[in-house]
Amino acid sequence: MNKPVLPMSSLSLTLPNADGSIETYRLAASRSFPAKLEGTLNRVAFSAAHTVANPLADVDPWLSAAVDWDKTIAFREHVWDLGLGVAEAMDTAQRGMGLDWPTSLELITRSVHAAKARGGALVFSGAGTDHLAVEDAKGLDDVTRAYEEQIAAVEKVGGRIILMASRALARLGRNAEDYGRVYDRVLSQVREPVIIHWLGDMFDPALSGYWGTADLDQAMDTAVAIINANAAKVDGVKVSLLDKQREIDMRRRLDRRVKMYTGDDFNYAELIAGDEQGFSHALLGIFDAIAPAASYALSRLAAGDEAGFHDVLGPTVPLSRHIFKAPTRFYKTGVVFMAYLNGHQDHFTMVGGQESARSTLHLAELFRLADKAGLLADPELATRRMRAVLALRGIEA
Repeated sequence: MNKPVLPMSSLSLTLPNADGSIETYRLAASRSFPAKLEGTLNRVAFSAAHTVANPLADVDPWLSAAVDWDKTIAFREHVWDLGLGVAEAMDTAQRGMGLDWPTSLELITRSVHAAKARGGALVFSGAGTDHLAVEDAKGLDDVTRAYEEQIAAVEKVGGRIILMASRALARLGRNAEDYGRVYDRVLSQVREPVIIHWLGDMFDPALSGYWGTADLDQAMDTAVAIINANAAKVDGVKVSLLDKQREIDMRRRLDRRVKMYTGDDFNYAELIAGDEQGFSHALLGIFDAIAPAASYALSRLAAGDEAGFHDVLGPTVPLSRHIFKAPTRFYKTGVVFMAYLNGHQDHFTMVGGQESARSTLHLAELFRLADKAGLLADPELATRRMRAVLALRGIEA
């Protein structure tokens, strides 16, 4: 299982280089990963899953979202088969970046129902304030009410909560006391412990200065104080700052009842492996793109085979760093492109027209890195689809 059979594949295609030249790229021998979890896991791991657009809908993609519900839920079935949880209606799904709250709630409802039909597959869903236009939020009570409305809607359909960072709160919250006032009130009302999401401004510029300060040390002090004061209501915290030491420092300061879920798409392998003082669980957008490899690697870690874990997951990190490179908020394009290459959808069309957010060179390098990491499930299909995208962008085979 999982070892190259041949040193090199017979497949090749024409790819562009950064200097403007064209090369014939020959694929590496593929690796194969189980389609379903084999063994057990000793980390809780969520894939922040993307939505599949409906390419045949007569909508203007920049203005409204049309979702292919069957393919979207089928992708979640794929994630659950691999033993991973689904973090629903998050930024990977283009929440607030093409996917509005009514569509997000429909997505959450469908996903929760699909999870229940499987006997309780793991799914937590984003509740935020994105139905409240930032300019319409006049005070902290407006932010709190917006959180309460979305939490009530998710809980009504039987969902668990990921408490998303709020753009309105980022605009109105001046200090630690303001954030404490909102979070304390909201957390006091939740039915079950939630995951709190601290999303850095590299993912969403509108969240700059979250927790009431641009100083990340002070911001962490505020976040830790709020979380630990409400530990009975907090399952864990997801940190997406792309700063591994800051995550480790925060992990060591959390109440022992509170999990750390890494959201660091640059350093996840070492953070999940952990150290003598602890480890991180995972809630990652990259686990959408690399779900089979992630599942297999985590099963090796649970079996005590840390070398096997790093052998599989380590080569995926260069791909993830490429997909999440600045401007990081455009990472969704790479995630969906991987789903297209690997046959989870029949087109490279995205909510919001975001398929245009990355360059041809970016997609070509993504293909190379995915190939080198053994992440192309069907190399012949992936090569055929890569050729089609390149032809559309003016590069013929």
